[in-house]
Amino acid sequence: MHNGGWQRGRRALGPDARARIRSPVRAAGSERQWLLNEAREYTSATGANADLSAALFKAKFTLLNPLRVQKLFNNIPQEDIPIIMVRSGEVKHPNDLLLTRIPVPPVCVRPSVISEVKSGTTEDDITMKLSEIILINEVLQRHKKDGAPVKTVTETWDHLQIQVALYFNSELSGLPPELQPKKAMRGFTQRLKGKQGRFRGNLSGKRVDFSGRTVISPDPNLRIDEVGVPVYIALTLTFPEVVNNYNIERMKKLIMNGSDIHPGANYVIDRVTGTKRLLKYGSRETCASSLKVGDIVERHLDDGDIVLFNRQPSLHKVSIMSHRARIVPGRTFRFNECACTPYNADFDGDEMNLHVPQTYEARAEASLLMGVKSNLITPRSGEPLIAAIQDFITGAYLLTHKDTFLTYSEACRFAASVIDCYSKKQKRIRLPTPAILKPTRLWTGKQLMELIISDDFKNPRKLNLVTPNKSYTGDREFCQKDSFVIIRNGQHLSGVLDKSLLGSGSKTNIFYILLRDFGEDAAVEAMWRIARMTPVFLSNRGFSIGIGDVTPSSQLLKEKALLLDEGYQKCHEYIAQLNTGQLKAQPGCTDEETLEALILRELSSIRDKAGKACVDNLSKHNAPLTMAVCGSKGSFINISQMIACVGQQAISGHRPPDGFDKRSLPHFEKLQKTPEAKGFVENSFFSGLTPTEFFFHTMGGREGLVDTAVKTAETGYMQRRLVKCLEDLCASYDGTVRSSVGDIVEFIFGEDGLDPAMMEAKDGCVLDFAHQLEHIRNTHPFNGDEELDRDDMKSLAKTILDAELGSSHALFREKLQDFVDKVIEKTATIFKTPHYCSSHPKGIPPNRKGMCAQCLSQQKYRSAQVHAYCVSHSQFVAFLESCCLKLRKAIVEPGTAVGAIAATSIGEPSTQMTLKTFHFAGVASMNITQGVPRIKEIINAVKAISTPIITASLTNVRDEKLARRVKARIDVTTLGEICDYIEEVNMPDNTFLLLKLSTKRIRILHLEVTMTTIVQSILRTKCLVPFKASQITTVGKSMMVIRPPNDSKFSKCITVQIMKQALQKIVVKGLPNVKRCVIHADEKRGDEYSIIVEGSDFRGVLSEPGIDGRFTNFNNALIVSEVLGIEAARSCIINEIIGTMEAHGIGLDRRHVMLLADVMTYRGEVLGITRNGLVKMKESVLLLASFEKTMDHLFEAAFYSQRDPVRVRHDKIIEYSKI
Repeated sequence: MHNGGWQRGRRALGPDARARIRSPVRAAGSERQWLLNEAREYTSATGANADLSAALFKAKFTLLNPLRVQKLFNNIPQEDIPIIMVRSGEVKHPNDLLLTRIPVPPVCVRPSVISEVKSGTTEDDITMKLSEIILINEVLQRHKKDGAPVKTVTETWDHLQIQVALYFNSELSGLPPELQPKKAMRGFTQRLKGKQGRFRGNLSGKRVDFSGRTVISPDPNLRIDEVGVPVYIALTLTFPEVVNNYNIERMKKLIMNGSDIHPGANYVIDRVTGTKRLLKYGSRETCASSLKVGDIVERHLDDGDIVLFNRQPSLHKVSIMSHRARIVPGRTFRFNECACTPYNADFDGDEMNLHVPQTYEARAEASLLMGVKSNLITPRSGEPLIAAIQDFITGAYLLTHKDTFLTYSEACRFAASVIDCYSKKQKRIRLPTPAILKPTRLWTGKQLMELIISDDFKNPRKLNLVTPNKSYTGDREFCQKDSFVIIRNGQHLSGVLDKSLLGSGSKTNIFYILLRDFGEDAAVEAMWRIARMTPVFLSNRGFSIGIGDVTPSSQLLKEKALLLDEGYQKCHEYIAQLNTGQLKAQPGCTDEETLEALILRELSSIRDKAGKACVDNLSKHNAPLTMAVCGSKGSFINISQMIACVGQQAISGHRPPDGFDKRSLPHFEKLQKTPEAKGFVENSFFSGLTPTEFFFHTMGGREGLVDTAVKTAETGYMQRRLVKCLEDLCASYDGTVRSSVGDIVEFIFGEDGLDPAMMEAKDGCVLDFAHQLEHIRNTHPFNGDEELDRDDMKSLAKTILDAELGSSHALFREKLQDFVDKVIEKTATIFKTPHYCSSHPKGIPPNRKGMCAQCLSQQKYRSAQVHAYCVSHSQFVAFLESCCLKLRKAIVEPGTAVGAIAATSIGEPSTQMTLKTFHFAGVASMNITQGVPRIKEIINAVKAISTPIITASLTNVRDEKLARRVKARIDVTTLGEICDYIEEVNMPDNTFLLLKLSTKRIRILHLEVTMTTIVQSILRTKCLVPFKASQITTVGKSMMVIRPPNDSKFSKCITVQIMKQALQKIVVKGLPNVKRCVIHADEKRGDEYSIIVEGSDFRGVLSEPGIDGRFTNFNNALIVSEVLGIEAARSCIINEIIGTMEAHGIGLDRRHVMLLADVMTYRGEVLGITRNGLVKMKESVLLLASFEKTMDHLFEAAFYSQRDPVRVRHDKIIEYSKI
């Protein structure tokens, strides 16, 4: 306080009050009573001197120096300390916050670096700063001893204060330029925070030994679970093998080979002394002869050793898997191309990392938990991830064509390719009986596929699969394109194999069926066989792409020219309609937006039609077409762009904007909206692009590049936040999902307790009942078993399900029961088929000798139907038991890290998304945020989202008039929109506004407004010139007179103008927070209507008559939580994330999203997966400090004396203790 003000205060208070101020220590007693006494004294003091209160608030303030603060802290009574410090646990004094001594770390924290260039050492930044602090401290002591001026002492003291602050945080802000450090240094704050800091760079993760990194290259001759390691790396990486009686001779041979010959050894560690001997130098003979049981030999990496293989970025758990090493020549890692997908690897220069586990326990864990065989399925959706790719799919597609026939020598050559040359015991392979015997023996490609499914003719794998491939057109096995695949008991009967049967991402995949029915070894072996046979077949047949494959025919060029003429003509017609005012606007769109939508749709159809004509004109042997059809690489759009037409170039979903003055490029005239002036590229890549087309094409290409670059950073940070919030959640033995501190997040994982990776059906169910029944029918044939009728099947199903499941898994039981009921109904129909013809007396079965030909035919027909569609007792029992067995296997195992799996399952596919916004279906101008920005909005729990959309259902979805009335009640309608005119009327003695309503427009818009409601709306509106009831006069049903007030502060002329402008914008009907409202007709069922509302007034929309609130959705979880509660917000989060993923064609199991939604809502409010939300979710100081704002969390924890029990897994990693 300024001295003058302080003196006035002293004089005003009097001697008693001054004494109380000098002694801040008060008597112990009630806090409330003390506050009341202080208030009374302040009131009496200000009452005695009226100038006191004014002087107190006008007083100036100065900064308190540390000494003054220390004295004030010392005067605080002991009983007040708990109130001031608000600490949990042990109470300490506020003086602890003032530093009188600073900690000096040991030399290992601030090591000296010996310079090779010059003599002496280079000291660490911390050491230099400590020296500076000591020096300034000595100067300050000297000043005090010598009686230096106060100003000098104060300046030195401030300088010391700044240096101590820089010692802790070298990036201290707010320093004057002359006091800022001359060179960048690293204080304690900088050493702890950031990606390179102690938490993230050295404790949570660190660099490791026994690892290698090099370029990768493909090798289909390696097994799926093998990795080829160069000899150069194998000589360096070692494994410590303990010598025992069984391996001592082999270890001696390795020692004799030494460190330069593979296989050899680098070191030997003595069991007793622990001495480590380097084999590069010294006598290896002596070392080998003295080797004894218990010693440790660090031998070279050898064939069959377990290694971890990883490619960065590690976005999900299968980005690092264990392989078996195979030592190969060369300098690159090699692995089978089937394992590319989980790593997202290609061979254009990618590098990968290899780690060697150093204990037998680590090898066992890596092999069982991280093995390639154990990770064939992605936990994201339960789909196969490791499968055939590219050349393998193309080769299998061509091999299984109907017109592929192989001679004996070719069949033997291709069959020999599946023989394992590394196996010590070779299997015999038997070719199936040739499909054609005369005039020469010929095998079909489908017959060779039987060798891929199973190469053991003694114990064949009876695979059963009935499914269409991606080109299926109908008629099952009679499909013209041979696109209906039937494999029965391991025999490939019909259909060509493409990506849907061999590639990843499909649950009708052959390898997936092998995995589920015969185990992981069967699937991996079949994959390896196809990886070896198909390249041999392609090499023998030949498969290449040349310029002739993309050369358009004359017929195609004529069709293309015709399509362009028709499309351009329609576009010019639309432009002409806009210019003449005849273009009918689409709902919720302006005329310009309608024109753009129509032209964009027309031009897109040109490219699609040109692409279809292109595909129709190409030969079926065309290489690009073959790859697109089978799904190995490329698409029909790629072929169309190469041969026919590149098409419309779009930027953010629109045609290129006018980058120049009223035109897109200077090559065109102004205000042109023609296709060629707005980015339509009619040429193909074969014919070449014109300069303007090239410019437009680069615009679209640049958008893709920028999108990819920005998306990488966005998704990386988003996944880091997801993992940090969910990493400690795991399934417990009681079925709940809990955090490390025991908080229950879900009472049962995914509402059914099942593992998403074990779901066999496409809809997320445990298994595909139809496939399972078909498999049981084929593997358990009718062998004289009794046929089951309807009642027998029902009772048997109930008995087995009650015994196997009891009352648990009600949802699974319900689905299984529904399927069984359908089978029973179908069976009942077949059982009604008569055994004999109608000529025999009813109920008297004739003996077999007396049967007529019609009876025999009828019996054979009935028997065939029963065998095909009915089930016997043994088949039905086997089916139900196998279903229950698969259900038990699908239950999530206790200890599964469901949180980390869910976080990576949501974060990893987001890298495939875009950053764009898309049009809402049927509404061209209503954009809806999709892709990465939408996912980011949802998990951040943003309240003001970019595109709030309410999808409102009507009480009668087929009533168009109701839809229009509801739209009129919700959509904002202003007075200006329903008026024919609002005119000024000036008379010699009077001035007023005359307003005429348009009754026709009100009737067309179905507005429920009257003159009374309009007057009320005018009176409620706030304006510079307020409206009063006395000013408004209604004339008839459509006229209104509004007079200006006499007491306005403006002149009458200006007042009338202000009122006129305000009347135009007055809302007479609708919800003010609604931007627009559109009636949406269902595309599939055109007679069903809903209301699409762009706005955030969810409560207002729900309260409108005619709206069915049960089926009304809003895409803002926070507002849904405020209106409908936390459970509704959880459902909103689940539906929005799954909807966004599905819009991009990404499969994601609902259980993962449920867990994320539960984490965001289980504390009773919607918490974002952000730094602020994490603080409310987690209590661990170390976990929070390792995420963001490291120093803030550490300072706060120190101030409040927080204790971290180190129960969180991440804390244990930091502490380096066992988990």
